[in-house]
Amino acid sequence: MNKTVSILGSTGSIGTQALEVCEKHGLKITALAANSSVKLLAEQARKFSPEYVCIFNAEKYADLCAELAGTNVKILSGMEGLCDIAALPQTDIVLNSVVGMVGLLPTLTAIDAGKDIALANKETLVAGGELVMSAAAAKGVKIYPVDSEHSAIFQCLQGNKRSQLSKVILTASGGPFFGKSYDDLRSVTKEQALNHPNWDMGSKITIDSATLMNKGLEFIEAKWLFDLTPEQIEIVVHRQSVVHSAVEYNDYSVIAQLGVPDMKIPIQYALLYPDRVSCPTGRLSLTDYGSLTFAKPDLETFKCLSSAIEAIKRGGAYPCLVNSANEEAVGAFLHDEIKFIEIGEIVSSVLEKFPSSDINSYEDVMKADKAARDYVRSLIS
Repeated sequence: MNKTVSILGSTGSIGTQALEVCEKHGLKITALAANSSVKLLAEQARKFSPEYVCIFNAEKYADLCAELAGTNVKILSGMEGLCDIAALPQTDIVLNSVVGMVGLLPTLTAIDAGKDIALANKETLVAGGELVMSAAAAKGVKIYPVDSEHSAIFQCLQGNKRSQLSKVILTASGGPFFGKSYDDLRSVTKEQALNHPNWDMGSKITIDSATLMNKGLEFIEAKWLFDLTPEQIEIVVHRQSVVHSAVEYNDYSVIAQLGVPDMKIPIQYALLYPDRVSCPTGRLSLTDYGSLTFAKPDLETFKCLSSAIEAIKRGGAYPCLVNSANEEAVGAFLHDEIKFIEIGEIVSSVLEKFPSSDINSYEDVMKADKAARDYVRSLIS
């Protein structure tokens, strides 16, 4: 295992688990980056001895320098530092697990530098899917999905002809409010929304799971990752999070990938592909679960999900617009500025507010992103 890895978002849930995987298998860490968690980033740097670290929040740069005084670690900051780390010549694979639109430019930078990518940043493909996949194809760069659902689909495609795929079945836990009516959601508290039944994640993705926006974003990602039409993607609510997703082939055979709900499995598969070795997680016992259930999602109650699906059907800037509106709305909810139910209402309103427009460049993405955020802030203020 002589791969070298740079981790963007090393102090988050994905990043810390990735470091566990790297430690177990002796992967060399060339660089680490975090948003603002100075003490944890410094602790990671002292333990894993990367050549570079980056703190995205430039105001924390002096604090990080103080924490790492006396070490040989080179310290960077801001978007420039993030992009520098993404393009290091000594890195074999870049794990991008930052949260939000921040992840798009480092992904494009890594691709331009010819780096393979383990992708856990949803917004990269949601907002700039066509740009990213075209650039990766032109550079011969491989993008390995880290999301458990996309990793499952990727695994189910191994050894089969891609041309014989009929559809993919994207599973969803349903979040903490599965079975609730639209009226039930009016009284949801922040504490309830942050209480996910199966996964331990950051606050933004946990809220996205509660609104089912997370599954909408994954729907869009799947379209780009596997070159699908929206009609080839089916969402199925699977409460136990054991079947991580499945693929149906032209003969109607369905192949699924199963495992305990632990992100270290897809993280390891992305970093070590095509090798399969022991993973620092538990084994799956189907008899312990006893039964597995499946249901259709409620697209009327969970407006974020239906809006994301409609956005990718329309194409152009719409996926970026709904994603950015959602980011802004989730932030407002976490700061007690709006109610839970208003997140979906705001996201769905974007589809009617903005006319169709194309995405041909990174600048186009940023323009759509700003327009959506400005719109949401105007609704809240």
